[in-house]
Amino acid sequence: MSKLKYDCLKCPAYCCSYEHIPVTDKDLKRLAGHFGLTIEQAKKRHTKKGDKDTPVVLRHQADEHYDTICKFIDLDTRNCTIYEARPAICRDFPTQKRCGYYEFLKFEREVQEDEEWVATTS
Repeated sequence: MSKLKYDCLKCPAYCCSYEHIPVTDKDLKRLAGHFGLTIEQAKKRHTKKGDKDTPVVLRHQADEHYDTICKFIDLDTRNCTIYEARPAICRDFPTQKRCGYYEFLKFEREVQEDEEWVATTS
């Protein structure tokens, strides 16, 4: 992949607000190990039922910017609190060299003259 045209560390974790963040069996095993839980305990504590395409997804928490966000996002720093144990979908990200939200965010921060502005999409 060519060089990324965005910096995830300057983003307020928009992709972590996606409603369905899929969790695989391998992800559950990794989460269980990270927290010292059984796989069933990790599943019960950290996931919920998704849909047909993504049957197991991460739980969310309330968020002032996006309504809800992954339960593992630190709401002050906007960073992942389980980075080493994060699900495969998060490990594989980014998959594109551009991010539409990041471009929108940069534009809004410039217009607002505020480098910490959080642009919402709703």
